[in-house]
Amino acid sequence: MTYVSGELAAGLADMARNLLTQESVQGTLDQIVAHAVDLVDGCEDAGVLVIEGNEGVRTIAGHSALVRASDKLQQELGEGPCFDVTRRAQVVYRIHDITSTAGRWRRFAPRAQELGIGSIMGFCLYTEDDNLGALNMYSSQPGAFTEASEQVGWLLASHAAVAFSSARSHAQLTSAIETRNVIGQAMGILMERYKVSESEAFVIVKKSSQNTNTRLRDVARTIAETGEIPGSRIG
Repeated sequence: MTYVSGELAAGLADMARNLLTQESVQGTLDQIVAHAVDLVDGCEDAGVLVIEGNEGVRTIAGHSALVRASDKLQQELGEGPCFDVTRRAQVVYRIHDITSTAGRWRRFAPRAQELGIGSIMGFCLYTEDDNLGALNMYSSQPGAFTEASEQVGWLLASHAAVAFSSARSHAQLTSAIETRNVIGQAMGILMERYKVSESEAFVIVKKSSQNTNTRLRDVARTIAETGEIPGSRIG
């Protein structure tokens, strides 16, 4: 059983409250990496990456330039801890000393050392379709992450995963509502201007989207803002 000190418990509680007050997914991500540096012993830098499909590594939050450099290096070389997480379905990994992984990551290990990385620890944040997200923590010193660090990191990652998922769901819902509203505005303008029915107005918006190879939402926004139908000679 993991013992959590009063100070750490207070820190985790503060983090949970802070994450829930963020107004955007990016804000949530930025706070996750900031709290990782504050709460996990040995953590000097932290970042969140996603692996899109089989090979695409993308940094979506980083505490420093080192984080982005490490993610970019893994993308360039096609090897490193983030790929191992994907291929081996790992939930957590802890690299005691980056120099000891030269046999495992022949190209990544020496170049990671050149970046100033001594040890790494990471946690899976979420999976969706073919995409995987991970919270990674870095130290310039070998052996910086202990079993206690891993336990605290796991607690933080668990909180972060819930907050991140909630933020993404909220953003998707907000986007869906905004899309519905702007399409409704565009249809209303078309119905009034051209004396067409609701279904006919929607067909006009849909055809414009197809003819211009533009998202339905963007076509509707143009109509709502300008009254013009992209790619159409109506009027």
